[in-house]
Amino acid sequence: MIFHETALSGAYVVELERYSDERGHFARSFCREELARQGLPGDLVQGNVSVNPTRGTLRGMHYQVAPHEEIKLLRCVRGAIWDVIVDVRQGSPTFGRWIGVELTPASFRMLYAPAGFAHGFQTLLDDTEVNYLVSAPYTPAAARGLRHDDPRLAITWPLPVTRISRQDASWPLMQAADC
Repeated sequence: MIFHETALSGAYVVELERYSDERGHFARSFCREELARQGLPGDLVQGNVSVNPTRGTLRGMHYQVAPHEEIKLLRCVRGAIWDVIVDVRQGSPTFGRWIGVELTPASFRMLYAPAGFAHGFQTLLDDTEVNYLVSAPYTPAAARGLRHDDPRLAITWPLPVTRISRQDASWPLMQAADC
């Protein structure tokens, strides 16, 4: 695993190292020891799958508040996504800033989102599937979110939003959010 720092402190694009032969490719997609060598917590306790039939679907921007903050390690295994994280850590020098990364199966890249980040993605192709590991179980009472179209954040989504849940469309603007 090769870790590429992003403009947001603690967030990384993780490139999987391919080992190829006549059978195809092999890569390690999770290794607690490699995360530890980067100084990153690696206690990921839950795995999630998101299946999205329609291009333009938007999920997010989700996070959980203390003491249930989540670290996420995400990979697109079918289709393509525009994966976005926003720093919602009060006092962070990058508070309110975001990055977006295109993830596809062929890119062999993942996004490591540290605790204290809101996360969301938009599908770029029909029939897109995302797998991700998280460091804390989902806790409904700790669940929060930000509006994907918050003018303060000014997130650039590559496509018009074709599908979004009622809940995701109704999250508060960042200035009114619990972050």
